[in-house]
Formats: sequence, C-alpha cells, structure tokens
Amino acid sequence: MSTFRQKYQRQFTGKRHGWMLGMVSFLWLIYGGMLPLQAAQAAQAEHIVLVVLEGIKSSAIQNGAAPHIAQFAQEGVASWSAQSITPPLTVSAMASLITGLPVEKHRITADWEHYDFARSFMRSPTVFDYMDLAGGRDTGVFLMDERLYQLIRPEIYVDSQVCGYTKPQCTPETVSVYIKDFLTKVTSGEGHGFRLFGVPNLLVTHFPTAARIGQKYGWDSPKYSAAVTAIDNAVDQIKKNYQEIGVLDRTMFIVTGLNSGPIHPSIAKGKEAKAADLDPTVPWIAWGANVKHQHPIYQRVTLLDTAATIMYALGLDTHTEWDSQAITGIFQSIPKRQTTENELEKIYR
Repeated sequence: MSTFRQKYQRQFTGKRHGWMLGMVSFLWLIYGGMLPLQAAQAAQAEHIVLVVLEGIKSSAIQNGAAPHIAQFAQEGVASWSAQSITPPLTVSAMASLITGLPVEKHRITADWEHYDFARSFMRSPTVFDYMDLAGGRDTGVFLMDERLYQLIRPEIYVDSQVCGYTKPQCTPETVSVYIKDFLTKVTSGEGHGFRLFGVPNLLVTHFPTAARIGQKYGWDSPKYSAAVTAIDNAVDQIKKNYQEIGVLDRTMFIVTGLNSGPIHPSIAKGKEAKAADLDPTVPWIAWGANVKHQHPIYQRVTLLDTAATIMYALGLDTHTEWDSQAITGIFQSIPKRQTTENELEKIYR
C-alpha cells in the first residue's frame, strides 16, 4: 500500500470515527436531557383541553393564587392582557369564544343571560361544527352553568354534560371527577353515551365558581381564595387524567377566561356587578404539545382568537370567514394539515 493511500486512509478513518463519536455524544445529550431541545413536545397536538375561567384576574395567577395554572404560563406561553368582548357577559362571551364571532354576528345578547326554555339553540356554527366538518374531530364539553346549554347543539360529534346553579353539589372537584370517568369510558372500547369512542380532540371545561363566590362573599374573602384554589387543583387533576391515559404528550392546554370579575374588587358583598363593571381583560395561556417553551406572546390576543387557534393547532381548515385569527406565533412548528381523506377532489382540466 502506498504511503499516500495509508495517510489518506488514516485521515478518513479518523474523521469517520470522530463524526461517529460526535453523533453518539449528540444523541446521548438529547436523550439524557442535557440539551434544552424541545423535539419531544414539538409533535403536533392531537388533543386540546380548553379551560374557561370566570372571575379570576391575571394578577391573581401571577401572584401565586393558582400555582398549577401559573406553571402552565411559566413553562408555555402567556398573555396577561388578552381581551374578552365588551361587556364581558357570561353567555355572550362564551358564544364569542366558541364561534369566533362578535355579538353582533352571533346575536347572543344580554337577553340570553336569563335562561329561557322556550328559546332555541344558538344558530351560529361553532368550532365544534368546524372540527367535524374539516376533519371528523369530536368534542367533549363540561359546563357549570345551565345558561350555556343552549349554545351547544346536540350533535353526534359533541358530548356535553351540564351541572350548575340547580346542583349545589357540582363543584370544580366534581367536574374533574366527571372528566376522569368520561375519559375512562371513551378509552374502554365501549364508548360514552354511544357518541364518542376515543379521547375527544377537544375537551372544554368551564369553571365559573370563583365569580359566584366572589359575588356572594366578597372578592377579598377567604372563601373566594378557596374557590380559586379548588379550580386550580381541578385543572391539575385534569392534566393528571390525561397523563394516566397516556396522551398528555400529545395534548395542548389552553386556559383563558370570559371575564375577570369586577374591575373594582371593592364592590359590596352580595351585590351583583353590572355589565359595565366587569373586567374584560383576561389571561390567555397555552401549554403542551407543539407549544413554545417560556415564550411571550407578542401579538394582540382576543377571546375570539381561541377558536381559530384550536383549528390551527389540529391542522384543520375553518371553511368559513370568521373574526377569529389563529395565534400562530406560539407554536414550535407549523401544524400539518389534517383531513378526513373523504373530501371531494377538484379536477382541473
């Protein structure tokens, strides 16, 4: 063998061994947790949990009143100045949240704050409808206010449970138990209520108890603090439920609010805050699959943007023009477009 060939082979072998050693070291650092890479959570979300609060200000979460929700904000992305509708009435705001439309378009006005059996369901399509239309995706809804029932039309792709004012035993803890039982049944192979036969792609849960307790006992009362703690613990339990069934790594959490209670907490105990007194500034937090880590939200966020963000996260098209715009800057990677594979093909000749 020539001297040149021996020298070249030694150089090539040395470079090859060096490259292999470098790759082994790189992989060891990734799987050993030494590098702050986020590849494990960059996978596209298959499930989204939407937590809807009432009567909890951003400052309360930031000051430690809800440590589990605060952890979502610290580890994920957060806007502490997101805006609800004005005025941020419960039923109207919830309608805007799930339709991506302002009041003048979905027409759920202040009259809907009072439940009326004779009133029909809301007519505007919701994110639940678009999820089914665009990708055959299912939704589970857990509400703690009977007034919101008429916003959720009974469909085969929506499974809803409602408790509230008429059931005092319905607490945030109770709702978390309902959700655990629901998830156990849909993953059992037998389905739940003959509607859903798997973990829903969207699960919505509504916690209004902080607003109710604050209004009844005072916004600075120990009972109000206990109510916030109960909600925070329920959110953590839902997270554990998803971990127990093995889908937490594919789940994205969104936490926001319809309102943050009264603008001035000095409102007298037992006195109902008027619409003009309600604070429309709400938290908007995202955490989990494909969500950036410890990243601020730079764009303006409104309650209406939530529905489009859910669709975007799942890779679904909205099939309509609505006032909801996806908060795209919170994602690690652009979600892959998903379809039912049953869409009609357009043939251009």
